[in-house]
Amino acid sequence: MDRLRKLQKEIPTVCSGFFHSVAQTTSPLTRLAYAYDFKLFFTYLCDESPAFASRTPSTISGEDLLKITGHDIEEFQDYLMQYIKNTQNGQVLMQNHEQGIMRKMASIRSLFDYLYRNGFVPSNVTTLVPLPKLHDKPILRLTQDEMKKLLNAAYSGEGLTERQQKYMKFTGSRDYAMLMLFLGTGIRVSECVGIDLADLDFKENAFAVTRKGGNRVILYFPDEVAEALKAYLAERTRIEPLPGHENALFLSLQRKRITQRAVQNMVKKYARIASPLKDRLSPHKLRSTYGTNLYMETGDIYLVADVLGHSDVNTTRKHYADMTDVRRREAAAHVRLPDKETL
Repeated sequence: MDRLRKLQKEIPTVCSGFFHSVAQTTSPLTRLAYAYDFKLFFTYLCDESPAFASRTPSTISGEDLLKITGHDIEEFQDYLMQYIKNTQNGQVLMQNHEQGIMRKMASIRSLFDYLYRNGFVPSNVTTLVPLPKLHDKPILRLTQDEMKKLLNAAYSGEGLTERQQKYMKFTGSRDYAMLMLFLGTGIRVSECVGIDLADLDFKENAFAVTRKGGNRVILYFPDEVAEALKAYLAERTRIEPLPGHENALFLSLQRKRITQRAVQNMVKKYARIASPLKDRLSPHKLRSTYGTNLYMETGDIYLVADVLGHSDVNTTRKHYADMTDVRRREAAAHVRLPDKETL
């Protein structure tokens, strides 16, 4: 929330109304992602469009919004493929693929939909520009053997470099607990980093998470996950978190609530050991692994959708359709008919 408030001061003031309008239906992390996308868009306009040459993102007025055309939106979408970002350490080349461009364009569309509905602009010019076509990608999942190797690497440090093993005494139990939580519950990385100590209930083997859209739900974990969490908590009691991070379940080496990026890097570190060929493995792929295992055990697509927090079961069906095909093949293998020689 603090980062969101700071970012709002760096973009047009009219955006504040947008954040108020979605406050009850989105999580703070979602709104923060919107703010980053808005800043990128308005920075692009100020740097690249002659109509905004004398402006900065924070000084763009309501009248200035009327100058934005469909061509500006089209040029911005093209710009997203590759651009230079100024950072504290210098300039960095940024690139977006289909998914990244789609998400950022969806953010800008949502903003202009709000502006149009509230009379700030006469039309939503973003609808004049078609979104990029998304191509289906193979869904990466871990096999049972890969899952064991992943957990073993976090538990024992086997396969890690000498430098990485030095940090094991500080991060080993935490990493193992997070990996177990991903594989045992299928939660999102944003949900994982948002868990507080008070959200855990070991009597019920349950925990509360804030899902996309801001809804709070109770999820349950198996005994193996409970053991991993208790082992981590025993070590966490010896850590003194920095002010403002006392309630966070998972802490970084800096004694702050761990970030999504840190968790993503952690998963990739162990994934390189467990499955070198699946170099793009991420926390979301661990979520897919959980969903696959649950579906193969139950065959209940609605249960999988509910536990994963999918608002539309068709989203779940799309991801696990090939699992249905596997089960159908198994059904054919179990059926035995008499051959003609026995008739």
